Amino acid sequence: MRTTELVKMTCTIARSVDAIGDPWMIMIMKELFLGQRRFDDIQTYTGISPHLLSVRMKKLEKAGIVQRRAYQQRPTRHEYRLTEKGIYLWPILIALKDWSARWGKWPDGEPLKIRHKACGRLTSLKIVCSHCDEPINARDVTQEMSDAMVRERASMARQAAKRKAAARA
Repeated sequence: MRTTELVKMTCTIARSVDAIGDPWMIMIMKELFLGQRRFDDIQTYTGISPHLLSVRMKKLEKAGIVQRRAYQQRPTRHEYRLTEKGIYLWPILIALKDWSARWGKWPDGEPLKIRHKACGRLTSLKIVCSHCDEPINARDVTQEMSDAMVRERASMARQAAKRKAAARA
């Protein structure tokens, strides 16, 4: 399967990966959450080439994750702001940050910390059940696929079996 087909899958994760799963997209999102809004600044702090950044920003804009706004007329220059849809991705980036802080090696200490404005304390991502507010992790839940997802996965398994059989023949 090609990555261009992810958007067609009956899978919420596949479609999310299609929108932001490329490493450059994650790095761009990090910069947007750190407050960078201008193309040159995002390029400076990610190291991405101007061409790739332009392509990725257009994809984020098309997906409704960022909105482009002119901040200068002559020459016309734009800044990028996260939309509500984009801001909703914040927990994903914080989960990546927290994972790296826990499992990475940082001899000079964790490079980025998150402080809660309301209480002033350092914080990290905490996932809780949306109904009972109890903390949860992968071992505390079961996953239930829709009928459409079950059918799609069965079809994928059949296609893979056919490819393997053809390769053995």
